[in-house]
Amino acid sequence: MKYRNILFDFDGTIADTQQGIIRTVQGTLSRMGLPQADPQAVAKTIGLPLTECFRLATTVDHAHLEQAADIYRKIFPSLALDCITLFPGVLETLQHLHTLGAEMAIVSSRHHFSLDPLVEQLGVIQYIPLHRVYGEDLQLRPKPAPDLALKVLDDLSLAPEQTLVVGDTIYDLQMGASAGCHTCGAAYGNQSAQQLLTASPTHLIHSFDEMLPIIQ
Repeated sequence: MKYRNILFDFDGTIADTQQGIIRTVQGTLSRMGLPQADPQAVAKTIGLPLTECFRLATTVDHAHLEQAADIYRKIFPSLALDCITLFPGVLETLQHLHTLGAEMAIVSSRHHFSLDPLVEQLGVIQYIPLHRVYGEDLQLRPKPAPDLALKVLDDLSLAPEQTLVVGDTIYDLQMGASAGCHTCGAAYGNQSAQQLLTASPTHLIHSFDEMLPIIQ
């Protein structure tokens, strides 16, 4: 294989979570008595920490960003889980990569409280066990800093030059590149191919299964 190790972003790469995220942001704002956000503005912040999402896409002031993030986390399961699905070809592709012997992990800006149940609910756990799921609550610097990717590389003793970081935002690609890995932009997710190309990815795909010829 050209790449023996693959680090996947979750939101917008493995799972289509956009509507669930937007719904939960709007629900949070309603509970805080604030006006609804522009859905497109919210979508543009997916991949960043929650506080950044509320800072950039809503009218929540700086003093209440953590409060908004806390409310979001509490209401996310009841508002979002029923509209989150895998992108086409995800399980089949993960199965193929698993059969090939690829080392796989998830590197996400999502906290484990919501990330782990989704990995289980959607069946991804068959190929990426929970001890290889890395979330924002590890208290590392968030994407685009390389910290999450570097921790995975260190924990699993993976060589960065044999590692591909796959993500749908420039933050994922910048994280991977800063960690010394190759990168693959997922242009079917939350950012367009044009946006992803600004981060100079090694590869660009338009569906999840387009990864296979790249890996092999």
